[in-house]
Amino acid sequence: MVFNAYAAYYDLLYKEKDYKEEAAYIHRLIQQNCPGAKTILELGCGTGQHAIEFSRLGYQVVGVDLSAEMVAKANGKNISNAHFECGDIRNVRLDAKYDVIVSLFHVMSYQTENKDLSDVFKTAQKHLNPNGVFIFDCWYGPGFLTDLPATRQKEIESANIHVHRTSTSQIDYHNNTVDVHFEVSVKHKESKEEDIIRETHKMRYLFIPELHFFAEPMKLVGVYDWLSEELTSPRYITVICKNDFGPK
Repeated sequence: MVFNAYAAYYDLLYKEKDYKEEAAYIHRLIQQNCPGAKTILELGCGTGQHAIEFSRLGYQVVGVDLSAEMVAKANGKNISNAHFECGDIRNVRLDAKYDVIVSLFHVMSYQTENKDLSDVFKTAQKHLNPNGVFIFDCWYGPGFLTDLPATRQKEIESANIHVHRTSTSQIDYHNNTVDVHFEVSVKHKESKEEDIIRETHKMRYLFIPELHFFAEPMKLVGVYDWLSEELTSPRYITVICKNDFGPK
């Protein structure tokens, strides 16, 4: 999925998202599992909001995203010790290794085919330094199947526009996926014009045994509730993989 259609409104839609808290949480996990880490590769970096916070925490950050519009917005923020490139996280190959790789805001759940998921794990493993860690979040099967998604509405505005987004979901139980249908209405206050954007995002909910399988030869060393360090049965989990053996 490429977020080109409403990349211009992405930061506005998520302006209440606490990127600082999320980056601090990932930083704690990094310190526990890869102390001394200095470099981060972010797969699916979006507009660079997490990278801003990682930079403030002292990391050097490289971000990759499939959306050229998202990458342009990220580079336009002139974030210290960070730069961003357009690429497909399933097959991108950079001439560098990193202490940490992160993939946040459910990017891994957009990998709905087994090959896609396997390829992203390969990308991570090939770019990690020995003993580096790959940290990501994803949709968690037990949580979703016990708390089915409902229709959601979100409204937000700036000085110039008013945005209303509706999301509805359809679950495919046979393929462990959810089609999330978005309709975004953007009303321009001065001109009174309205833009309608419709997108469907196919997401995959994952289970711990398959994460062990796809992560190999890396080791799964931690699975927690998102923003926690314990595991219950949430919709979203944090997964930590360690590259004990170095790249093949």
